[in-house]
Amino acid sequence: MPMGATPPGSDRPELVLASASPRRRELLARLGVSPDRVLATDIDESPLKNELPRAHAMRLAAEKARAAAREAPGCMILAGDTVVGVGRRILPKTEDAETARRCIELLSGRRHRVYSAIAVLSPDGTLREALSETILRFKRLSQIEIDAYIEGGEWHGKAGGYAIQGSAEGFCAWLSGSHSAVVGLPLYETRRLLIAAGLRLG
Repeated sequence: MPMGATPPGSDRPELVLASASPRRRELLARLGVSPDRVLATDIDESPLKNELPRAHAMRLAAEKARAAAREAPGCMILAGDTVVGVGRRILPKTEDAETARRCIELLSGRRHRVYSAIAVLSPDGTLREALSETILRFKRLSQIEIDAYIEGGEWHGKAGGYAIQGSAEGFCAWLSGSHSAVVGLPLYETRRLLIAAGLRLG
């Protein structure tokens, strides 16, 4: 299909998911939505000086949407970003075992927040944004539990060193908010923004 084309038999613009995450595609399917294209974006995700977790998630979601729009003009873009925060601190996406261990030890026995931001950019340049904030508390983990978790490698590439849909869900003693947001796509907010942008959903 040509760049920015309208899907055959449809009067809506092509929907582009600006994320290579299979989890986001799976969650989007729960809404009965299948993107016409998937377009991974490559932006600098480093936090700005003194940037708070909430603002960081919102900024990155919007920047991903705009980056995708430059590659797919005339399309409707859906982008998201998920940030794990402890107070004012933004936890990294863990790429090595040492960083993952520090994150899990920090989260052990305490509350933290997951900020999941969504941005929908229409072909006319209108940007619609939403943020889901979920509070979680992990049980106090023993050294044996932490060692076993790190050895399993599930932490790789995950914000804060864990994925709630994996074995780390067994650590979560309490959650207030959206489970789907912690996975990576807040379904309530996503549905609302897509409808506001003109996408017909059941």
